[in-house]
Amino acid sequence: MTTDRKRFTGGQRLLHWAMAVCIIAMFFIGVGMVSTIMPTYVPLLATHKTLGVAIFVLALVRLAVRARSGTPPLPADLPAPMRLAAHLSHYGLYGLMFAMPLLGWAMLSAGAYPVVLYGDIRLPAILPQNAALHTLLWNAHSYLAFAFFALVLTHVAAALFHALVRRDGVFEAMAPVGSRSGTPSR
Repeated sequence: MTTDRKRFTGGQRLLHWAMAVCIIAMFFIGVGMVSTIMPTYVPLLATHKTLGVAIFVLALVRLAVRARSGTPPLPADLPAPMRLAAHLSHYGLYGLMFAMPLLGWAMLSAGAYPVVLYGDIRLPAILPQNAALHTLLWNAHSYLAFAFFALVLTHVAAALFHALVRRDGVFEAMAPVGSRSGTPSR
């Protein structure tokens, strides 16, 4: 669903930027987890699990808000390959926002590790214990984390391209604050 408005709603922008902070934090925490040993590992893991569930829930909310509120249209003069890339990258970002937390939860379940979040919230296992499956899911989670990071970097590069080169209003549509003139400059 698209609309005739030029910007995403305030709620959509708030969700976008809150999730951006969470996802970037998650990348740093993930790197910290795999490059450290006890006792630093335990609080990083607890934060990683809790943040993963928060990202999953926020992604659900964000998708519902997007379905209800729609999105501003892309510029009419945007070349077809760039339009396709925009759509595919958003599918990829949403897919990974859902897949990564589910893979992490499944991986921990298959490894018979408890999924305990801050506040002592315990999530049930979603898979039976299986060492081979745990290894497979761990590898998938790791490789997809790199793909997610690459896709986020591509998303940031595209946003900067729209803001600094094309100046077509795409960046301004999701910017946390409006432009002074309210219209994109060309």
